[in-house]
Amino acid sequence: MTAAMVENDRVPRRRPWDFLLQAWRELDVPEGWRAEIDGGQIVLVPPPHAHHNGIADTVQRTLYRDLPGTLGVYQTLGIHIAPLDKLYVPDLVVMPTELIAAMDADISDPVDASEALLVVEITSKGNAKDDRTKKLWAYAHAPVPTYLLIDRFDEHGPTTTLFTEPQNGAYKLSERFPFGEQVRLPDPFGGILDTGAFPG
Repeated sequence: MTAAMVENDRVPRRRPWDFLLQAWRELDVPEGWRAEIDGGQIVLVPPPHAHHNGIADTVQRTLYRDLPGTLGVYQTLGIHIAPLDKLYVPDLVVMPTELIAAMDADISDPVDASEALLVVEITSKGNAKDDRTKKLWAYAHAPVPTYLLIDRFDEHGPTTTLFTEPQNGAYKLSERFPFGEQVRLPDPFGGILDTGAFPG
């Protein structure tokens, strides 16, 4: 990840979140990159590897097989973790479609992370630690009920970990699956995610 030009000493003292959010809205991000807000600064995340995109496609197809029509799977959707004043753009987010439809078409605002039912992060070499630690902690604080971490760079080999039941800023349950195994997704997602179908 690369930090953008917004530094803490330039943020107005009274409302730093409002300043950062306005800068995020107005930022001209290069195609394929994502801008996030973390630690009082705007961070640019570079485009992912093709295998990363292939995994995202496999997960999205799996979700749509069993997902009710009232829920959608969204890419490049900014979500605001209000208790921590963080803004992340996960690889995939499952949200109620009515919330997305109700958003103001003229304002590029993030949605409240507490409205997300599932967040999916797929690690890249440069951000794997953040997905395993900072984002895990943040999504539990939101709280997002289900966090699916697909870690291609785990030191013990590629794994998928399903985190559920957030409580007091931590997930109570986690299930870890080496690539090649099947992951049973909880309701309302249903279905089986076959990690053996992941590329690379």
